Amino acid sequence: MLQQLSPAVRQYLLVTGNYWAFTLTDGALRMLVVLHFHQLGYSALAVAMLFVFYELFGVITNLVGGWLGARWGLNRTMNIGLAIQLIALAMLLVPSHWLTVLWVMLAQALSGIAKDLNKMSAKSTIKLLVPDTQQGQLYKWVAILTGSKNALKGVGFFAGGLLLTLLGFQGAVLVMLSMLSAVWLASLWLLRSDTGKATFKPKFRDLLSKSKPINILALARMLLFGARDVWFVVALPVYLASHLQWQHWQVGSFLAVWVIGYGLVQASAPQFTAKSAATPTRQAIGWGAALTVSPLLLALALWLQLPLATSMMLGLGIFGILFAVNSSIHSYLIVAFARSDGVSLDVGFYYMANAMGRLLGTLLSGWVYQQWGFIACLIISTVLLFGSTLVVAKLPALSGPQQ
Repeated sequence: MLQQLSPAVRQYLLVTGNYWAFTLTDGALRMLVVLHFHQLGYSALAVAMLFVFYELFGVITNLVGGWLGARWGLNRTMNIGLAIQLIALAMLLVPSHWLTVLWVMLAQALSGIAKDLNKMSAKSTIKLLVPDTQQGQLYKWVAILTGSKNALKGVGFFAGGLLLTLLGFQGAVLVMLSMLSAVWLASLWLLRSDTGKATFKPKFRDLLSKSKPINILALARMLLFGARDVWFVVALPVYLASHLQWQHWQVGSFLAVWVIGYGLVQASAPQFTAKSAATPTRQAIGWGAALTVSPLLLALALWLQLPLATSMMLGLGIFGILFAVNSSIHSYLIVAFARSDGVSLDVGFYYMANAMGRLLGTLLSGWVYQQWGFIACLIISTVLLFGSTLVVAKLPALSGPQQ
């Protein structure tokens, strides 16, 4: 069936399928680690520390990975990412008394490297499959790739909670390792190895972006994802488990539904924004301002002690919709502003900033929640979102994608 499609569409489907499979295991692994170690009695800050290397090495990987992608080809870096994830999963199959904090942090470091190699490769490849004159098609493909990835991450959250309940920690890891091994072998066979090689040989000093729009987008992205993860990564699942007395599968299922819905909205973002006469840069400001208000409203509802479950459901729903559209617009802007020759250098730099935001948010999520509680996490999220909106307002004009 794939042979009947055009080469560009065939590569797009293969890259997306590869990205989906990786994301499924990545989401499941994160939920496994959070819930398993919370069950063992680790504090919120200790659980957050398990992900420090994951996010820290994501920062380094996006920067260096963009350079490697330009020199080696993007599909090669994607396959390397899959292989590294297999090693990270295998590390967690050791006897339970070996699963010390340091060992899990090292496994998470490899997983962070793997995830960002895979993501950088997938996002950069899309730029090369769509002509510059078809910006509408580019926007749609980026939105579908990003949105479907997050929907699959939500399925991963559900799978992680369910597998932990049914099979235990090691049984769940073994299932994921087996599935991803099959995907990796198929990827080695089917993906072209020369996609994304730059016509020039990028030097190491080319890692840092010299483009003003890329630098602006990178800073805005760092603040945007720091604002999400400061309350979503550690504080939210621990809060749901401790204040609502939810079981592992309930926490995993709820977060799975949220992320799936978030991903579906993200994939549909071109439909949300198509009727607006504003340019994508102006839309980024408007949607960013709306998003800034949402965690503040949830914090107010919790402070006023309104019904907890209802407040959380509504607050998460509103935040998810607004964040999904913002993320999709930002993802389109980086691909649109990136150069075509050596695209992975710009995309890698941008997602390095994304990883820095996640690192910032993860550390703050555990520390602030432990010190001052969930409402404080939401207030810090509001401040970071306000900063992101101010930064994105500095972007130069970019004509809207033609539908």
